[in-house]
Amino acid sequence: MKIATWNVNSVKARLPNVLTWLSDAAPDVVVFQETKTVDVDFPRFEFEALGYHLEIHGQKSYNGVAILSRHPLEDVLIRLPGDDSDEQARYIEATVKGVRVAGLYLPNGNPVPGEKFDYKLRWMKRLHARAQQLIATEQPVVLTGDYNVCPEDIDVYDPVAFAGDALCQPESRSAFRALLNLGYTDALRVTKPQGPAYTYWDYQAGAWAKDNGVRIDHMLLSPQAADRLVTCAVDRRPRAQEKASDHTPVWCELTD
Repeated sequence: MKIATWNVNSVKARLPNVLTWLSDAAPDVVVFQETKTVDVDFPRFEFEALGYHLEIHGQKSYNGVAILSRHPLEDVLIRLPGDDSDEQARYIEATVKGVRVAGLYLPNGNPVPGEKFDYKLRWMKRLHARAQQLIATEQPVVLTGDYNVCPEDIDVYDPVAFAGDALCQPESRSAFRALLNLGYTDALRVTKPQGPAYTYWDYQAGAWAKDNGVRIDHMLLSPQAADRLVTCAVDRRPRAQEKASDHTPVWCELTD
């Protein structure tokens, strides 16, 4: 099973690029972040024409997540539990052929300090609670998406410049490590334990051409999923296209 994550930065604006990548890469399951559209306007037909089942959780102009699968989606959960007042569309879960796939768009948190950073940390605390519940089921779990966290200095092209950024704050990194301490595996670091593996490049200052990137899109696997891991990689090709998202896909392959 090939599972992918991609912050598409507006599914309608990037639709030709996204459809081309899906046809070429052919993931069995993919989760999108920042779809930036209400559910009724999501381009469902185009994805169904490629053979995908869809579950979507959107909002106007901001956020938005979706999960697409070539196999039926079961036991769908929309919204991260723990705060009924949080209406931001940032989380979706479903089971695909016995694998629980959770797609998330974690808050950015800037500026620091401030309410947005406080919200980020509260959201990560709720994510930890949900991740703990999922790992207790002892089923294969893939907890993936845009975490808006650079786990280590190697995951950012200029650690000094990013020292004050919410992506690199000690509290953000500590909350990410707490997920790993539950027993999750950072899939990309299994196949690439050393060196940078960027997943995001800003549109400004020629960041893509200079390879001034950060790694903020992650695939965390429960022990049962990690035991089935074949490989995990960043696909840089979509970032080089015209009208590209500022993120690029990350994918992993699990044995059946």
